[in-house]
Amino acid sequence: MTDTPPESGQDNPNQRAGFAAIIGAPNAGKSTLVNRLTGSKVSIVTQKVQTTRFPVRGIAIDGDAQIVLVDTPGIFTPRRRLDRAMVASAWGGASDADVVVHLIDAASHIASQGKEGEAADRRSAEDTETIIENLKGSGSKVILALNKIDGMRRDTLLALSHSLFETGVYSEVYMISAATGDGVDDLKSRLALSMPLGHWLYPEDQSADVPIRVLAAEITREKLYLRVHEELPYSAAVETTAFDEKADGSARIEQTIYVERESQRPIILGKGGQTLKWIGQKSREELIELLERPIHLFITVKVDPKWQDSRALYAQFGLEYDV
Repeated sequence: MTDTPPESGQDNPNQRAGFAAIIGAPNAGKSTLVNRLTGSKVSIVTQKVQTTRFPVRGIAIDGDAQIVLVDTPGIFTPRRRLDRAMVASAWGGASDADVVVHLIDAASHIASQGKEGEAADRRSAEDTETIIENLKGSGSKVILALNKIDGMRRDTLLALSHSLFETGVYSEVYMISAATGDGVDDLKSRLALSMPLGHWLYPEDQSADVPIRVLAAEITREKLYLRVHEELPYSAAVETTAFDEKADGSARIEQTIYVERESQRPIILGKGGQTLKWIGQKSREELIELLERPIHLFITVKVDPKWQDSRALYAQFGLEYDV
């Protein structure tokens, strides 16, 4: 976070700046929404749930308002140390925000109530109920955003909205599609009005507040799950072990992918190393575009059954180890 606000616009008495937290069950679409609101790639988006492991700050501008969006990890029932740290981080991000948006996958929530619902839909609905109970305990009112409304009947959405609003934890409801952008501008305008008066916290051209080493690791982790999402569970992490800026303007980045079992290492390597080569190539391409400089990326794969107990990795992601 920058210590001083940008020079431009400091004399504007109408400037607003603050924090908006996006909470929800895993795979509700939080990262897609943050990326849509900021207009740039800030958060990891894959087919896996629970892929956001730490609060990512995306920065959106709406008129005179600067909205610092905290894309939190999904809130679910934790079972492991990493799970507990992620959920604690999500609630911490919400408690520190000026406004909170509870994002719900409307299609999944409706499906969970019928025979066509899958186990994942029912888990998501249970996680949503847990969030609602916690919000009741906090006594705070939040904004409800029903996401993934594409193709849903309006009467179905209105009935869902009504039943959720009756829980008493919401101040208002927005129906959106983070994927297409439908309804997102209205929500963005509402968040802008929730920001307190004050100078902007970041330069106007900055779209994220994420350490570059962490962002580089997240980009590689996204490519990893995009390629092996069916074969590899959540037992993998990426650490940026070195980031060296060269005299010619390029950067050398060294990363380590950690897995828990030896049997998982060949999955990431692929036949003749082709899977790891693909992951590295796609990650390097995105880093070149993002950083606007040549990137030399070197990735190794290590087996460490206890990587989830590594204090260094928790520190990299800004997570509390002793939760």
